Amino acid sequence: MNILQALFFPPEQPGGVSSMVPYILDRFNKKGWEMELFSLPKRIRGKGTEEVEFVTFDWRKYAGNPIIDKYIQTYKDYVWWTKLRISKKYDIIHAHHPIVGLVMKQIYPETPVILTIHSSFERELILNGRIQENGVEHQFLTQIYGELEARVDQIITVSNSFKQYIAEYVQDSERIGVIPNGFDEKRFRPISHENQVTQFITVCRLVPAKGLDTLLIACGELKKRGHPFVLHIIGDGPSREELEKLAIQNNIYEDTIFYGYMLHPEEFMPFFDVFVLPSRAEAFGSVFAEAALCWLALIGTDVGGIAEQIEHGHNGLLVPVGDAMALSYALEKVVIDPTFRYNLARTAWEKAKKTYSLNRVLRQLKSVYESYQIAGDGETKKDESEQGEKS
Repeated sequence: MNILQALFFPPEQPGGVSSMVPYILDRFNKKGWEMELFSLPKRIRGKGTEEVEFVTFDWRKYAGNPIIDKYIQTYKDYVWWTKLRISKKYDIIHAHHPIVGLVMKQIYPETPVILTIHSSFERELILNGRIQENGVEHQFLTQIYGELEARVDQIITVSNSFKQYIAEYVQDSERIGVIPNGFDEKRFRPISHENQVTQFITVCRLVPAKGLDTLLIACGELKKRGHPFVLHIIGDGPSREELEKLAIQNNIYEDTIFYGYMLHPEEFMPFFDVFVLPSRAEAFGSVFAEAALCWLALIGTDVGGIAEQIEHGHNGLLVPVGDAMALSYALEKVVIDPTFRYNLARTAWEKAKKTYSLNRVLRQLKSVYESYQIAGDGETKKDESEQGEKS
């Protein structure tokens, strides 16, 4: 089979998708599959002019809204770029963004299009204070799920909690498969080390949705109780200046290092002790699995895909969203008890190797892809949801 892995962001962009799909492609190619990668370059903006038509709702009633207009223009740009750059046919197209899935099905209506939805754009916008829940942007973006259900051949999500979220916006959620992200273990090399002072690390885009304000306040409380630490923050974003001011206000600026964006943070993480990220929402939270594979103790919030990765007290610690005091006590536990911290890290590593291996993802995707080959040969196609959840 000849399969196209179609991304929205270029593979060098930060995020769980970009850190996983190129490795999937490489593994499949080494096994003799024909698989290629495609994405929209960042420089392509405002090129597309072809009209956009949805089958389940009229998007034009939302026209004039800056966020929606940008979404539609990006759709047009992806159509323009795809028609310009792709001249061959594929047996299957695996898209990794709603716009990509809809565009590919529009251009190649006879080709099976599988879509993996890795995150929720509308939830991110709400948490980052850019749109209001139930506002016009939210209404538009959630209607996209119904459009996807009507047009693409199969929808896959990365966690059961995210499937439950999408279920509210589709007719038949049982058709949605679940394949959690997977990671190439060769990228992660745990290093035996002894840090005299506990080293915390977090890796994320610096936006309100990631809850770093809660983390800085919690670290301020930890310092008040006399516990030394160093907090390493890898990532960049619009909240950086505000977070630096918050570190000063909480008297931890000298204990905190802002590194900015880093392409391969997994090469850096093994030298630290605890990974902590108090996100306000995560569809999966790839960075937790990556940190676990680096043999770090995990602390996260009891939401979404994070809560599916962490069993509280067993392979990490969970705290309520936005609760800085609860987070400070969780941090205190791993600071004062190195043995407890080590056991959390070891158990997290064992679970991540078993549950989030790239080989597991390859097996599940292989089953999905082969089901479409069977259907193409005139046989009965297997139930789509079973491919994601049972393979």
